[in-house]
Amino acid sequence: MKKTTLIIAGLCAGLAGCGRMDHIGKAPDFTPANRGPEHQAMVFAGLPETTTRLAPHDEASLWSGSRRSLLGDRRAEKRGDIMTVVIEIDEKAEISNATSRSRSGSESLGLPQLFGLPQRVNEKMPEGSSLDDAVSISSASDSKGDGSVRRNEKLTLRVAATVTDVLPNGVLSIEGLQEVRVNYEIRELVVSGYVRPEDISRMNEITYDKIASARISYGGRGQISDMQQPRVGQQVLDAVLPF
Repeated sequence: MKKTTLIIAGLCAGLAGCGRMDHIGKAPDFTPANRGPEHQAMVFAGLPETTTRLAPHDEASLWSGSRRSLLGDRRAEKRGDIMTVVIEIDEKAEISNATSRSRSGSESLGLPQLFGLPQRVNEKMPEGSSLDDAVSISSASDSKGDGSVRRNEKLTLRVAATVTDVLPNGVLSIEGLQEVRVNYEIRELVVSGYVRPEDISRMNEITYDKIASARISYGGRGQISDMQQPRVGQQVLDAVLPF
């Protein structure tokens, strides 16, 4: 009984390590929104580098430079601000390579005067046989190789990202996480990188190709994703076995 309990505990620990315990018999849970760096950036916006005194009429003026005014600039610029990241990837790549190599060689060795042995042996050999060319070596090799790589990627997504930090040079560090659950499957979109404030459009949007050190991940987790992944033991064997 004790051994059976240990086996069950080991299986449960293995499942927990694989991240599958949260969707056994139910839909996978969402990632808590109040535990990520985006929430921390919104709650703790940080101290401003400079303070500006505003007159009472500045808050009510339609022509002030405030972000709350009618013509104010509402682009993300400080920690906790939100912007939209537009991801439109439509790339194609095709690479082909062909190699061909051939080699041939032949060598022959004759023993016509080896202490008269070939002549004496030739007398006793059948008619037409001779040891004049006692050794003959020939070799040939041929090698050909063909390889091709063809990729076609197309992805169109939009995700809201939060400014998590403002670097000393004014560059914004952004992170964004989007989760959509359909039945028992969660689709995740993760975006992070560094953005220059001047690259943000007036619509408070930025394209993915203007994000430095961009990290874009589009995947999922759930029952369907689990079935498409090989088991842990199979992955270990594939990495260890040499054949």
